[in-house]
Amino acid sequence: MSQDLHAGEPTSAATGFKHSTNTHTLETPKPLHDASRKRGLSLGLRFLVPLLIVSLWSLGSFYGWIASNIVAPPWVVLKSAWSLAESGVLWHHLSISLSRAGLGLLLGGSFGLWLGITAGLSKLGEELIDPSFQMFRAIPFLALIPLLIVWFGIGESSKILLIAAGSAKPMYLNAYTGVRSVDRKIIEAAKIFGLSRWAMITEIHLPAALPYLMAGLRLSMSMALLALIGVEVINTTQGIGFLMLQAQEYFRTEVLIVCVVIYALFGLGTDFLVKLIERISMPWRRAHKERT
Repeated sequence: MSQDLHAGEPTSAATGFKHSTNTHTLETPKPLHDASRKRGLSLGLRFLVPLLIVSLWSLGSFYGWIASNIVAPPWVVLKSAWSLAESGVLWHHLSISLSRAGLGLLLGGSFGLWLGITAGLSKLGEELIDPSFQMFRAIPFLALIPLLIVWFGIGESSKILLIAAGSAKPMYLNAYTGVRSVDRKIIEAAKIFGLSRWAMITEIHLPAALPYLMAGLRLSMSMALLALIGVEVINTTQGIGFLMLQAQEYFRTEVLIVCVVIYALFGLGTDFLVKLIERISMPWRRAHKERT
């Protein structure tokens, strides 16, 4: 019977013993992204799509395929941007918008971070904070504009508070989820080794929550920008949004495009800032990418 069992298996010529061909070898996993790509090539690929869009826009404007009264040509947009910057009008409105977005993000992000960590670490905090914040999260922050105007008028306070309300929501959700995502086995091991409550928060919970906090910061910056656009097109006399309203009244599409590009650069700049913070606060991620 043993001969029948091994009848289909090959025999080693040197030893006469039969060996199985159903052996499996482990393969080294391949990284998701190719880390060997040169930095210059990677940078070029990142700018490829925007350059392609600008090229098609230029060709369409030059040959008349795109009406200039609908979308101004790129050279007219550049001339308008230079004129606004040279006169100081652009820098004045830009500084007002940046201060609004920065103060609102600082207030809302800090408040959402504190509430999220408190609710994530404490059962009592979760019971007191989470249900109310979930109801607040369901309210569109632009719906708060009339109420804030009644309470605080049309000054800067209502605008900054609206930006804060928009940026607090994603920060709270990510902070709460990040603190709660810590493996219970790690917490039990820390208790066995006698770590204090404060040491567990600073050495276990917060480092484990850092990826979530960075995602929350990125989303909070996006929401702050969205809220900034909302508040600057309603009851305001300063800021990039006000500049857009003036351009809309006089059908100056080149100024409108300049303002839209500025908002896009806002988003690009905030994303770069978050990535820089990630590199500083999470060096182990950079080391892992370099190895892969």
